[in-house]
Amino acid sequence: MDALNPGEKSRMAKEKKIKIIHSKRRMFQLQRKEEMSHNIRYISKVPVRLVMDTDFLVLRPDDPLSKLVQELRGEESSAVVIDEEGHLMGFVTMKDLLHFFEPPRRYSIVGIGLLKKYSISHASRVEDIMVRKPITIRVDDDLGRAIKVMMETGKHHLPVVDNENRVHGVLEIKDIIRLIRIVSS
Repeated sequence: MDALNPGEKSRMAKEKKIKIIHSKRRMFQLQRKEEMSHNIRYISKVPVRLVMDTDFLVLRPDDPLSKLVQELRGEESSAVVIDEEGHLMGFVTMKDLLHFFEPPRRYSIVGIGLLKKYSISHASRVEDIMVRKPITIRVDDDLGRAIKVMMETGKHHLPVVDNENRVHGVLEIKDIIRLIRIVSS
């Protein structure tokens, strides 16, 4: 057997160290993945009512649109539209509001009359832009169900209702992410 020269020994030692580092890194990644998997299973069983936002913007269908624009500030990015008894009548997100102001795409030149249509007037009401049959989640559901609904529908906000369609809160994707961060740290 030939004796290895110093350069060859050095190269082989380096390769051995790299394999050890890669093995340890892979083992750490698998361990982290297992922890995350456990955390996700835990999160999916958490009741929606523990995570939902109970301090949410409430409007009536006949409220002026200008009230909605003024109330949507800071972290507020949606509004629940209810009747006098707290039953869900509609839902509005910032995206819905932006769609109200979006001019038609076919025309490159927009006339004054068309611009007036997309400006807020005193006659514009919340009911003009609210989603009348929003996708909801039940107050007794768990986050696993809520996440599934959000993934299937692409919705980032879900009104949380009971069996009588009374609103108890709003579940937003940021609430779920916040919980994942807490559980994962």
